[in-house]
Amino acid sequence: MKKVRNWAQYNESLVNRSRITFWFREDVLKLWNHDNRDYRRGRPFIYSDTAIETLLLVREVFHLTYRGAEGVGRDAFLLLGVQDSRIPDYSSICKRSKTLNVSLKVRNKRGPFNVIVDSTGLKVYGEGEWKVKKHGISKRRTWRKLHVMIDAKTQQVVAAETTSNSVDDASVVPDLLSHCDGRVKTLRGDGAYDKRKVYKATSERGIQPIIPPRKNARLDHVGAWGTNGCYRNDAIITTRLSGPDAWKEKVQYHQRSLVETTMFRIKKLFGDRLKNRIMENQKVETMVKVKALNMFALLAAMHFL
Repeated sequence: MKKVRNWAQYNESLVNRSRITFWFREDVLKLWNHDNRDYRRGRPFIYSDTAIETLLLVREVFHLTYRGAEGVGRDAFLLLGVQDSRIPDYSSICKRSKTLNVSLKVRNKRGPFNVIVDSTGLKVYGEGEWKVKKHGISKRRTWRKLHVMIDAKTQQVVAAETTSNSVDDASVVPDLLSHCDGRVKTLRGDGAYDKRKVYKATSERGIQPIIPPRKNARLDHVGAWGTNGCYRNDAIITTRLSGPDAWKEKVQYHQRSLVETTMFRIKKLFGDRLKNRIMENQKVETMVKVKALNMFALLAAMHFL
């Protein structure tokens, strides 16, 4: 039966997406000040990591500077009837973000789940696309790589990592898998992940890799690729006998396109350029963006948007 969309409700949800509303839970306000339990040299912290992360979320969602995030925080506290002196200044936000540990908020999963991995580039500085096409690439043009692993069912990001543009995509897979809570059943990726390090990492965790073999791929003994080497040999044989489309249909490889949609959403909502120039701040910036995307997905699932 074809599902009929309620256009009045759908239009109202699109209007509500542009409404600016702040929800501050009482526990967030209670945890706003730092407890300073751990011993450290120097002046003790005034604001907690929760306070810094909250202002960073505001900064990324509304495309603000550090000073702009401080101003929005002051106005929000003014509406709450709280003194704006409890808002950290922009310099403190920038310095604390270097060492901030941002954990992704993911809905609880029951049983094994399937993940999809991919990477994309984020600009740091350099010319735009028109300038490159007109005059070529200059030496100062550079970017960072954002590696993302999503849950195929909920399309939420379960792990993310930011590296330099010289880092191989396959080498980041073990770190991404180590941040996944729960049992992963399958891992889908494009041909860039057809490497031994990926197959060995999935073999150690009992994960079935669904990765298309490269054009020059050859059959190899299973031990060289871990216990999952049989999946690679089967993909090579099926591709040679029936073609790549038959193998993709057999293993449902086309679900990998879901991670492309996630990359599009990240760049559409937050842009394709990083605002920070220091690598530590860039890693926190991308993690905050990914966490905000997960929060949007949670709100959409709860019919708040």
